[in-house]
Amino acid sequence: MRVRVPTLMLAAAGAALVAPAALPGPAAAVSPRERPVARGEGAVAAADLLARLGECTLVSRGRYRTDADSRAAVPVCGTRDAVYWKADLDVDCDGRSTARCNRRTDPLFAATTAFQQSDGRHLNAERLPYIVVPAPSRIWDYRAYGVRGGSVAAVLYRGQVRYAVVGDTGPRDLIGEASYATAQALGIRPDPSDGGADSGVTYIVFKDSPVRPIEDHAAAVAAGERLARLFVANRSPAAPTRTAPGGSPSDRSGPRPPRVRAIEDHAAVGERPARVFLGKR
Repeated sequence: MRVRVPTLMLAAAGAALVAPAALPGPAAAVSPRERPVARGEGAVAAADLLARLGECTLVSRGRYRTDADSRAAVPVCGTRDAVYWKADLDVDCDGRSTARCNRRTDPLFAATTAFQQSDGRHLNAERLPYIVVPAPSRIWDYRAYGVRGGSVAAVLYRGQVRYAVVGDTGPRDLIGEASYATAQALGIRPDPSDGGADSGVTYIVFKDSPVRPIEDHAAAVAAGERLARLFVANRSPAAPTRTAPGGSPSDRSGPRPPRVRAIEDHAAVGERPARVFLGKR
């Protein structure tokens, strides 16, 4: 978790750090599941996703600030399949220390993230596109809306669509934050001290969409594109199969209609329903 303060308050403290931050560090080994942003993202147009959002149906009890010195003006909205908000983008470098995300480059750096990789390590903000959701509060509790660590998010900015996962939580009253890798993928200056975007970023988080393992960005992109297509088409993902009494799977309750085992078996089509209709069991 990070607590954001106005950029001007950090300017003096960050001035002495400019030179070290500009020096490229040694290349770190990258796990296959920590690949940079996958090519081919954005198969669903940002305009189509924005059009699908429509008018805001408020799901938060109040509104969020985008920075500590701004007024609370950002609501969290919801649809049947997603929650979303429109805010700024502050760069989150929290997690594992890397060449570009560390205590020298980020005055607010924290070595932990709310959610961890499958190997127990904290996330790599430089490599993994993730977004930050506000910690649960009276304003809004993301957990009550099908959002978890690893949930898939579509992040929209200036006509671009990039996919990320929910990877960290932030202050309870602030919203609008994403990892170094997310900012970089959107063409936003990713410097955690003075980068980011002041406005114009839309975050759409698909309900009940966790990616496992959380660090598998390629899986997040694949899931994100599938969910975005369904979202634009106004169709929900297939409901999970339920288990009926006795252990047999069922995707709906109530008696099943009679089935015809073979399409050519004309004799089976109407005999039993007709007998039931006439009161003959």
